[in-house]
Amino acid sequence: MTDTSIATTAGHVPADLPTRIQHYIDGQFVDSTDGETFDVLDPVSNETYLQAAAGKKADIDLAVAAAKRAFDDGPWPRMLPRQRSRVLHKIADIVESRDARLAELESFDSGLPISQALGQARRAAENFRFFADLIVAHADDTYKVPGRQINYVNRKPIGVAGLITPWNTPFMLESWKLGPALATGNTVVLKPAEFTPLSASLWAGIFEEAGVPAGVFNLVNGLGEAAGDALVKHPDVPLISFTGESSTGQLIFGNAAPYLKGLSMELGGKSPAVVFADADLETAINATVFGVFSLNGERCTAGSRILVERSVYDEFVERYAAQASRVVVGYPHDPATEVGALVHPEHYEKVMSYVELGKTEGRLVAGGGRPDGFSTGNFVAPTVFADVAPDARIFQEEIFGPVVAITPFDTDEEALALANGVKYGLAAYVWTNDLKRAHNFAQAVEAGMVWLNSNNVRDLRTPFGGVKASGLGHEGGYRSIDFYTDQQAVHITLGEVHNPTFGKVPASPREEIAEAAESEDG
Repeated sequence: MTDTSIATTAGHVPADLPTRIQHYIDGQFVDSTDGETFDVLDPVSNETYLQAAAGKKADIDLAVAAAKRAFDDGPWPRMLPRQRSRVLHKIADIVESRDARLAELESFDSGLPISQALGQARRAAENFRFFADLIVAHADDTYKVPGRQINYVNRKPIGVAGLITPWNTPFMLESWKLGPALATGNTVVLKPAEFTPLSASLWAGIFEEAGVPAGVFNLVNGLGEAAGDALVKHPDVPLISFTGESSTGQLIFGNAAPYLKGLSMELGGKSPAVVFADADLETAINATVFGVFSLNGERCTAGSRILVERSVYDEFVERYAAQASRVVVGYPHDPATEVGALVHPEHYEKVMSYVELGKTEGRLVAGGGRPDGFSTGNFVAPTVFADVAPDARIFQEEIFGPVVAITPFDTDEEALALANGVKYGLAAYVWTNDLKRAHNFAQAVEAGMVWLNSNNVRDLRTPFGGVKASGLGHEGGYRSIDFYTDQQAVHITLGEVHNPTFGKVPASPREEIAEAAESEDG
């Protein structure tokens, strides 16, 4: 098995858990129109702990209609940016004041370690605060032609934004979309992941308390093929922001095409972490262990392919495997836990199938199965495979769990080919003390984001997104403002109008001679 340390506290059930979750439409909690529900499981016991309303097209229709009324006739899009900013700051204040409870519920619902869930709750507050400030500070472009013309950009909210969010760090990633969508004056319909609806259900009360008008925020739970599909195809939803698997992104792209919707899609990843021989190995090992095993490995930017220069390869593998074996697997609510339970038994089975496949494609040096002491629940020991060939499936395919593949390289050119040799292109991490190499490699690697000698630490002003199969478009900072607004160019003539004239009444021959003489040079 594994020598992984274990937090031995029993599973924890938060107090005052709801027994059912409803939709939230036009300021009211409501059941599905057909009354149907689906089970929501606790990742530690895999037992059903509540029923959630199962939304379908009829429920999406009601939510979109409410959002459209709020956009067409309500005050939200017509508020001054400063007024909306005050509301967003209130939302951030409320989230911050309840961070412990939010983290407790998120940890229970998703299996995230409580310490990491707490950080995600605080990041959610910061997302709202960031866009509350940005929308006030934002200035649109103006272009002047002195004495002749002024040209300026007028930004306008687009309408009903459809937001489809994933089950990994759900509350934080929902805030990532809700913040800019609302800051720019849009109304929204949120369709959260069906595995983790608990924390999403808290937004309604937070928004009501902060003063968001009814109809501005609407939430419909349900399966992607029912509620999500209906939201993507709804003719009154002009833009969709989606975070999830690349295969789902392809379906959304095709279903949205007939409506020419605006799309922002942050999809899967298989990000490389490239470690050159001149790197600080201690720092690189610490960062790459954290980079793939934090958030249970369920993170799109995980550096799950580690490429190591051959002269330090054996030392790196030995030290990395030893450190991975010491990562603490435990119950999500225990503060000592570093890797908790995967979100759902379906996902657990997928990850475990890759672990078994990896035993035929690489050399197992750590983990490799269920950790000792956990006979039930979705627990996977941090798993490390070395000597993985670049055509192996565990090298090429996104696993989205605590599993890493390590591969050697001999030259910079080989490292770049390995890094770029997958269909994904979300993130990349480069570890070297050679400044010239670092910049050249970063600019050549096929990734939307690159970290040099750094873990995944992102300034909220920078763009977030990928290339190739990892996404379409970018959000973050001003890119989010761009996505959630229409940019209208307005042109104003200040001086005499100089128009080419078609169909003008012919002048008299004498006038024509005079005009011709005036136009001659000299």
